[in-house]
Amino acid sequence: MSTENRYIHNALKQVHVETSATSVSGFSISGLATYLQMPELDFCVDLGECPLSATSINHVFLTHAHGDHARCLMRHHSLRKMMGVERDSVYYVPECIAERAKDWIRAEALFEGVPENKFRLPTIVPVCANELQFLEHRKDLALEAFDVKHSIPAMGGTIYHYKKKLKDEFLQKTPAELIELRQNKVEITREVYDPLVSFMGDCMGESLLDNYRVFQSKVLITECTFLSPEDESMSVKKGHSHINDIVRALNELGDGVKCEKIVLSHFSMKYSDRYIRDVIAKSIPEQFKEKIVVLL
Repeated sequence: MSTENRYIHNALKQVHVETSATSVSGFSISGLATYLQMPELDFCVDLGECPLSATSINHVFLTHAHGDHARCLMRHHSLRKMMGVERDSVYYVPECIAERAKDWIRAEALFEGVPENKFRLPTIVPVCANELQFLEHRKDLALEAFDVKHSIPAMGGTIYHYKKKLKDEFLQKTPAELIELRQNKVEITREVYDPLVSFMGDCMGESLLDNYRVFQSKVLITECTFLSPEDESMSVKKGHSHINDIVRALNELGDGVKCEKIVLSHFSMKYSDRYIRDVIAKSIPEQFKEKIVVLL
């Protein structure tokens, strides 16, 4: 196993992935930093770093409290103010840490010298598992979070595109007939939630099967922290995923995997770029190889 980590981590270089649901721009190396921007969805997952490209994004979801995922949350808020962005971002935070997040944000502001009488909390929205909520500034998009298993409380989530479609029984109706039905207060449409992107955050591999619906999303972003055979027990100890967990989920679900792209991220700093790509290429079952994207 190669440990030439100097080849992949130091520059924090942003990686870009194009998908049919959204582009994804970000970075994710375990212990260093994770942030995943989805500009077309006006949404960002985690802020372990805050590049200027993130400042235009109005919705941020914090998966858990570890610093490599959370430490630049308020940097994002501050940069937007410095750059004259008038609209407040909305920060979605797991309910179990929402109050502590407010305490942390207040303490950070006071540490930086913000007077108590001038301090104002940004918009913090506590998030509960399995509750669907529309994004504050995008009413065509809804977030559904779910619990995952990690070393501390953590969540993943799915972004849905919301729309109304004509019910099947009215598809052959003329425009005039549809207008008449509406005038008679007949509900002619149904609500449709199309899963666009699911993201797992930091989690043990078993969380993929616990939340198997993520494989219905067009794009799945999931961590793959550990790769070497000798690190499989470490993945359990640290609350992370091993490549074998991902292969196991793919094999178990088979044709139930509907994702167009599966983005693997959050690799350990102990592995080199070449080692990561080689192990993944050798491990992923043939039928899924074209779906796999390595976020490096």
